[in-house]
Amino acid sequence: MCGIVGYTGVKDAREILLDSLELLEHRGYDSVGIARFDSETSQVCVDKCVGRVRDLRRECEQETLSSTCGIGHTRWATHGAVLEKNAHPHRCGKVTIVHNGIVENYRQLIENYELQEQLVSETDTEVVAALLDHYYHGDAQRTIQKVAGKLKGTYALVMMFEDQPGVIYAIRNVSPIVVAECEEGMMLASDLTALGQFTKQYFVMPEHAVLKMEADRMTLVGFDGNVVEPELLTLDWEMQSLGKNGYPFYMEKEIMEQPDTFMATVKNRIVNGLPDFTVDGVSDEALTSCKRICVVACGTAWHAGLMLQALVKSVLHMHIDVELASEFMYSDPVINENTLLIAVSQSGETVDTLEAVKYAKQKGAKCLAVLNVRGSSIARESDYVLYTEAGPEIAVASTKAYTTQLAVMYLLVAKMALLRGEYTVEETRHYMEEFQRVPEAISKVLEQRKEIHVVAKNVLEAKDLFMIGRGMDYSTLLEGSLKLKEVSYIHSEAYAAGELKHGPIALIAQDVPVVALVTQEKLMSKELSNIKEVKARGASVVLFIKQSLAEQLKEDYELVLLPDLEDKFMVFPAVVALQLLAYYVSSDKGFDVDKPRNLAKVVTVE
Repeated sequence: MCGIVGYTGVKDAREILLDSLELLEHRGYDSVGIARFDSETSQVCVDKCVGRVRDLRRECEQETLSSTCGIGHTRWATHGAVLEKNAHPHRCGKVTIVHNGIVENYRQLIENYELQEQLVSETDTEVVAALLDHYYHGDAQRTIQKVAGKLKGTYALVMMFEDQPGVIYAIRNVSPIVVAECEEGMMLASDLTALGQFTKQYFVMPEHAVLKMEADRMTLVGFDGNVVEPELLTLDWEMQSLGKNGYPFYMEKEIMEQPDTFMATVKNRIVNGLPDFTVDGVSDEALTSCKRICVVACGTAWHAGLMLQALVKSVLHMHIDVELASEFMYSDPVINENTLLIAVSQSGETVDTLEAVKYAKQKGAKCLAVLNVRGSSIARESDYVLYTEAGPEIAVASTKAYTTQLAVMYLLVAKMALLRGEYTVEETRHYMEEFQRVPEAISKVLEQRKEIHVVAKNVLEAKDLFMIGRGMDYSTLLEGSLKLKEVSYIHSEAYAAGELKHGPIALIAQDVPVVALVTQEKLMSKELSNIKEVKARGASVVLFIKQSLAEQLKEDYELVLLPDLEDKFMVFPAVVALQLLAYYVSSDKGFDVDKPRNLAKVVTVE
C-alpha cells in the first residue's frame, strides 16, 4: 500500500521525486524518503523522515546535492513501527531499495543467510536489500532474478546499485509498477497519478521480468532471458483533475464532481435509450448463460456489491452472493462454470480481490471486473472489464468511485433484464429514463450542502453514532457509516432498523445521535416505527428522507430532504448526502480529511 517512484534523466531528481511522492501520499503517509546518486561522486545519498512529504522537503531545502537519478517512497507501515529507521529507502552494502508489499518468509531468509548482524530496521524490505547485496557481484539482472526466486509474498521492488550510477532496476510480483518515457527522462511509479504530470503514455510492468531503466532507454528482460515488449497504454485523465481546483480537500472536490463522473461513465453505454456494452466488448452470451452471480469486493466496493445484490434479486430474480474478497477463498465458495464472478475495485490492484478472481477462474467461472484503472492487475486477469470514468480519486475515502461503480451496475442489471426477458424494451427504456435523472438529483443534493453542513455540526462531539434503515436504505447506510468512521473517527455503526430490538437498542441513551434514512415507500411505515423507538429512548434523530415521503410525516424531526427518484435509484442522492455529512464533520473537527489515520488508498497486501 506504499507509494513508490523512480526517475532517471536530465532534470533535478529531488524535485521530481518529491513532487511525485506528494501525488502518491494517498498510498501511505507514515514516513517518506528518497535516495539519489550524487552527480559529482556517484555515491548514493539517502534522506528520510517520519511524517509527510512536506516534512522531508523542508529537510532537503538546504542541500546542495546535484542529482538526476533517484528513487522515493511514501510508507504505510506493515513491518515495523513508524520510526525513521524503518522508513524507506533501505540500504545494505551496494544496494538501495524501496518496496511495496510483504515478503512473508523474511524471518527464514534472515536465518538461512545469517543476515541479522547487517540489519538495523524491523522491516522485511531491509532483508531483501541484504540478500541482494549478498549475491551481487556486478550482474544485477542475474542477482535480482535469483533473489526473486527466494521471496514469498507480494512485492514491487525498485533498486539502485552503487556501482551503476544513473541506473534503476525494478521487479514485481502482484504489486503494481507503471513505467513511462517522457521528455525529462524515464519514470516509474506504483500509481498512475505520479506519471500524469509528465506523459500520457505508459505501460504496466509485467511480472517475471526485470526492468533496467537509464536516462535515455529502458529494457525489460524476462526470466527466460528474452526481451519483453511492453504494451503501451494511454492515460485519459486531464491533468487539472489531479489538483484540488480551489477546494480545501480532494474529498470535497471529488464529491462535487459526481454528476460529471456519472455522465462520463454512462454516456457511451446508452444507445437509443437502451443499455449497450458494445464499446466494452462484453458479449450477450456472458450475461445470459450464467445461472448465478457472485460479487467479490472490499470496503466501499463491497457496499456497491450489496446494492447490486438488491437489484439482481428484485429485477432479475437470480441467485447472487456478495462476498468480502478477503474471506472469499477461505470460506469454501461454491463457484463453477455457471457462475459469473463480478470483481469490483477502484484501483484494480486490491490484492484480495485479485486473488479471488484467480481462484474463480480456476473453478471455471467467467469473470467481469468493474474498475477505474486501465491495464491494472485485475483487468488483465478478467474475461471482461467495465471501466468507470471516475478519473483519479486522491482522497483515501472513496466517493465518486462508489457512485460510478453503482452507475455501471445499474446499467448491467438493465442490460441483463432486457436480454433475459425480465424487462420488455418499453420497461427497459423507462428504467433508463429514470436512471438518466440521477445526475440532476445528485446536483440538487450538492446545492443543499450548506444545510447538510449545519446538520453535521450537531454530531461533532459524538463518541458514538448509529445509523438505521431498511432494505436498500440499510445498504446505503453501511457506506455512509464507513465514510463517517474513516474521516471523523467517530464510532459509527449502521443497523438494519428491524434488528434494533434484537440487541443494538441497548446502546441507545439520552442524546445519542441517530441518523435515519427513509427512501423506500413500501418500508416507510416500518422505518418510522423504528425511529420512534429510538427517539422514545432519548436519541437525537436526524432524518434523511425522500422529499415526497416527508409530506406524510406526522412528527417533527430534523430533516434533510432528498430529491425524488423512483425508489430503486434513491441510493445516489442519499449516499452523496451522507458523504457530505462525513466530510463536514471531519473538516469541522480540524482533521486532514484526505489522509485519515492508519488508512491507505490502495490495499496491495493481504
